[in-house]
Amino acid sequence: MKEILDYAKQSQKRYLDELVDFLAIPSISTDSSHNNDVINCADFLKKHLIEVGFQQVDVISTKRHPIVYAEYIQDKHLPTVLIYGHYDVQPAEPYELWESDPFKAVIKNDYIYARGVADDKGQIFCHIKAVEAYIKNNVALPVNVKFVIEGEEEIGSLNLPEFIRENKERLKADIALISDSPMYAKGQPSLCFSLRGLLYVELFVKGPNKDLHSGQFGGLVQNPIHALAVLLASFKDEHDNVVIEGFYDDVPQISERIKQSLSGVPNSDETLKKDLDVTTLVGDTTFSSNERKWLRPTLDCNGIYGGYTKEGAKTIIPSEASAKISMRLVGKQDPEDILAKVKAHISKHTLKGITTRLKLHSYAKPASMSIDSKAMHAAQKAFERSYQNTPYYVGEGGTIPVVADFKELLSIDTVMMGFNLPDDGIHSPNERFGLENFYKGIETSLYFLDELRNA
Repeated sequence: MKEILDYAKQSQKRYLDELVDFLAIPSISTDSSHNNDVINCADFLKKHLIEVGFQQVDVISTKRHPIVYAEYIQDKHLPTVLIYGHYDVQPAEPYELWESDPFKAVIKNDYIYARGVADDKGQIFCHIKAVEAYIKNNVALPVNVKFVIEGEEEIGSLNLPEFIRENKERLKADIALISDSPMYAKGQPSLCFSLRGLLYVELFVKGPNKDLHSGQFGGLVQNPIHALAVLLASFKDEHDNVVIEGFYDDVPQISERIKQSLSGVPNSDETLKKDLDVTTLVGDTTFSSNERKWLRPTLDCNGIYGGYTKEGAKTIIPSEASAKISMRLVGKQDPEDILAKVKAHISKHTLKGITTRLKLHSYAKPASMSIDSKAMHAAQKAFERSYQNTPYYVGEGGTIPVVADFKELLSIDTVMMGFNLPDDGIHSPNERFGLENFYKGIETSLYFLDELRNA
């Protein structure tokens, strides 16, 4: 591999310049005023992938933003890796908190600062550059590679499942690879084996048909804010356990193999409490904090609204109140099943004189991967070769819906190989990506493809 590694090292400046051009395109998927920028970014990727030498590159239209597909088939008898990423980014607001233009990348103190550099343009670029190193050196790739790079990840991957269903044969692969999650810490890589699913709803509580004078109607008409508070309080007990009937039915026991693996991951409880300025952490203490945040389900109120909230007093019984609620799901918990159980719970605990309405915003199934698969072992060896350090096997408290989609629709597992750091500020002002991690990401990708040769 020496010639390939030498090529990658000698090309670092060009790689960085090309990444800067990629980052300059404000491909903000949620803002329709940037729709042309999203299209331009897809076109940029297509042109770049053609220059790299991919045999087939297509920009595929969806009902909203396009998907970029590329492939390099070395030998149809070789295993195939499906590499996923996204080229859309979060809005940059608030601009005043940025120390530089979010769409003019700045190199400072060995970091690249720009919107989307860690999430996910820099990370997907690592894999593109790794494949380039093989192609440009006329060295046979040890596996076939296919890329799916979407433009809607930051708005929930609205059209990706349909694309996968309609292109199962085209996307056929033996393993998927994603770099859209962080390393554990600087110099300490990690491999993610579990992702929590999501159910996000909004609960509306309705009382009288208009706001009422609290002196004239208090004690006669049910107050929607009080009723909402009663409902929210009914979801969990004093130990932070969810008490919705059947909520934990499909939550599996944590295997001894996983417990053993997680026991080697440092516990950061005291540091976390200090950083967040809280006196205690909550949850079922029969599980470690790592188990609670990665492998146990949760229910949280994310926002609440009702009545008069401006300066001063206004004595009313409001007509309506609402709350936004998210549930992180694990194991075999199905979002549709949990939604039905939430509705039943609300019906049972709604106070008299109140009507409720539940709006579904989004949902995704949880996903888990074996830490003992050949592909996961290949990823571990790749990290050991590049970082000279064995990765931790960790879970991820958040949700990446495509992992469950790959499992359900293509029957393949995913290797989650992230290169950014937890403090790189994704979705925040001054998002950054370490130069070392960018270059080592390319190196790790090269080693991973090589390790798959004998997996």
